[in-house]
Amino acid sequence: MMFQTLEARFVVGGFARGLELAGRIGQVAEEIGHPPELDLRSTTVHVRVISRDVFGVTRRDLELARGISAAAEALGLRADPTGIEVVELALDTPDHAEVKPFWRAVLGYQDHPLHDREVRDLAGTGPALWFQHTDPHDVPRQRFHLDVRVPPELVRPRIEAALAAGGRLVSEEHAPAFVVLADPQGNQACLTTGLGRD
Repeated sequence: MMFQTLEARFVVGGFARGLELAGRIGQVAEEIGHPPELDLRSTTVHVRVISRDVFGVTRRDLELARGISAAAEALGLRADPTGIEVVELALDTPDHAEVKPFWRAVLGYQDHPLHDREVRDLAGTGPALWFQHTDPHDVPRQRFHLDVRVPPELVRPRIEAALAAGGRLVSEEHAPAFVVLADPQGNQACLTTGLGRD
C-alpha cells in the first residue's frame, strides 16, 4: 500500500504479454465495475488501484487487487515490489497558505481533497507537492526547484495564473525554452517547453 493507493508492477518480458495481462485485468475490472489505472510499458505493467471518489482504498479496491493478482498468477506472473515507488515533493514553508496558490497555478494542480497542506494532479500522473512547516527564515538558498514542462501554448496561461496567485516573474531571458517564476517566499520554478533549445 502506497498511502492512498494499492500498487503493483509485473515484469511481463514483452509487450504482447503485457497486453495479455492488461486484457485480463480489464475483464476483472469490468466484472467488478471498478477500473484500475494501468501503465503498460515494453516489459512491465504497473497497476494502481484507488477509489478516487473517496481518495483512498475501499473494499472494491481490495477486491479488484485480489482479482488482478489472480489474473497475473494465471499467466505465471508475480508482482515485483522493487519497481514500486511514489515520488512526492516537499517544500519547507512557514506559511503554506501564502505559497500554495502559486504552486497550484504553476503545476496546473488542484488542492488535495483531504489534506490542506498538499496540491496534486488528481489524475495521478504527476508527483504530489506538500508543504512542510518550518520556522520563518530569509529567502532560502533553494535546495531544489521544479522544472514543469508543458506544451508551449500553456506557458502564458500558467504564468498569468501564477502571477495572479501572488507569484512574480523572475526572468524570461531564456524564453521560450524556459521562464523562471518565484512564489511569494522566493522559491523558484521554471515553466519549460521543447522550444528554443539547441
